[in-house]
Parts: sequence; C-alpha cells; structure tokens
Amino acid sequence: MMPLVRCRRWPTRWVAVVALTGLAACGASAERIARNDGTAAVAMGQDTVGPAAPDGAPASAFPEPKRDVADIVAPRWTDEDARDDAGEFNTVVKLAGIRAGQAVADIGAGDGYYVARLSPLVGASGVVYGQDIVPDYLGLLQRRVRRDGLRNVRVVLGEAHDPRLPAGSVDVAIMIHMYHEITQPFALLWNLATAMRPGGTLVILDLERPTFGHGTPPSLLRCELERVGYTQLTFTRTGPEEYVAIYSAPDSSARPTPAALSASLADTPCRTS
Repeated sequence: MMPLVRCRRWPTRWVAVVALTGLAACGASAERIARNDGTAAVAMGQDTVGPAAPDGAPASAFPEPKRDVADIVAPRWTDEDARDDAGEFNTVVKLAGIRAGQAVADIGAGDGYYVARLSPLVGASGVVYGQDIVPDYLGLLQRRVRRDGLRNVRVVLGEAHDPRLPAGSVDVAIMIHMYHEITQPFALLWNLATAMRPGGTLVILDLERPTFGHGTPPSLLRCELERVGYTQLTFTRTGPEEYVAIYSAPDSSARPTPAALSASLADTPCRTS
C-alpha cells in the first residue's frame, strides 16, 4: 500500500513529508459543528462557531496520561495536491468504509483538508462535523466552508476533554495525525463515545513514534482506547512508520465509570514503555 502523507509538528515549525515523493505538505487539523439533532445544516449562513452539545463529563473526573503530549502548532496547508497524490484521503476512506449518508466527525480538522473531501462523499443526506479546540483554525475552516458552499458541513468548537458533539450523532469519527496532541485522552474518548451512534467507529491515522515525536506507539494507543471500552477492529500499516487503526466505540452504558477508569489506570497505567 502506498504510504500516506506524514506530518511532524514541532514547537517552532511544522514539516510534512510525503513518502516516496519528497514534496512538502502539511496535515490540517479542523473542527466542525453539528446541529443538536445530528442532522445536516446549511453552513453558508453560519455566523458563529461554538459547541454543538452541552459539556460532558468534566476533565477533573479523569486521570491525565502517563506520557508526553505533543504541542499543537497552528497548521497552514501548503500543498494538498501532494497529499492527494500520496493517496492519503482515499486510503483512509477506503479502510474506514465511509459512504454516502453517514455522519462523519473530523476531530481536530484544522483548515479542512478532510472536511472539503468528506462533504461531497457523504452527500446531501450526510453531515460532516468539523471539530477543533483552536478558534483560529475554525475561522479558517469556516471561511473555506462558505467559499466552497459545503452545505452539509457544520463547524464545532470543542474542548481538550470533550468534542462537544451531539449525543448519538456520529457514525465515524476520524483523528488524523493528532492523537498524540490530546492532553486529556481518557476524558475525550469517554465523552466522544456519547456522541457515537450504535456501531460507530473511530479511525486514527498516526505515526509509530513516541508521542513527543508527534506519533503514538500502537501499544500505547491500544491501551488507552481499550481502557475506555473501545475495541480494535483493524490495524493497517500504510508506510514504514505509519498506520491506520480502527476501533469500535463502546455503548455509553457499557463504558467504565470515570471512577472505575481512574482506579484501573492508577493500578496499571498506560505507558510508552
């Protein structure tokens, strides 16, 4: 399989390298907004950006991860054609089985590389939630949505511990080169499960590197997700260091309580080594 675009973000700059091409590009992070009933909304008339659901469980109810968290650096896409040439979007969509009529949430969508491509894919009967925690990123995304007339997209302001998406609204959530930047992974995953529909899946594209190097070791990823009740469905290597991991989201009633999760992690933490 052709390797996907690899993005590396550093405290002073970001650099992305397209495998086998040597071309410069950058992964974008973005946020989408959903109506409270989970249906598509006309983005052209959207003048404000904010949460799409009430706050979920508080961050204080969950432990912090026992590993480094990578910095978030303001993304600016430079060559989306390079990412397309590397087959990134098509590979992720094929592995995830995303199709027309679905509700897809891009967690950390930035200025909208995935949003712009998901919108025509899910069609008028589907909805794309562009979600992020950085208001400036959402401003870039909002302008793109208006410019391109993406009428099935909403832009959503989330929080580090909560995506703030409507309950039971999402078929597929994607996290593209950003899991290592999540400061509150257990809280975020727990609250994300509330937003997922029955049978919903979480798709994570990342690099097999330490989190401080802007990647996530697969064993660490599996540990953190499984503690919250997610079940790994597939794991596909898409390059020498790159992978796409797909998990089924737990039913809200089947999740461990925040107290039980905290006790489990206190006894046996998820560590990088």
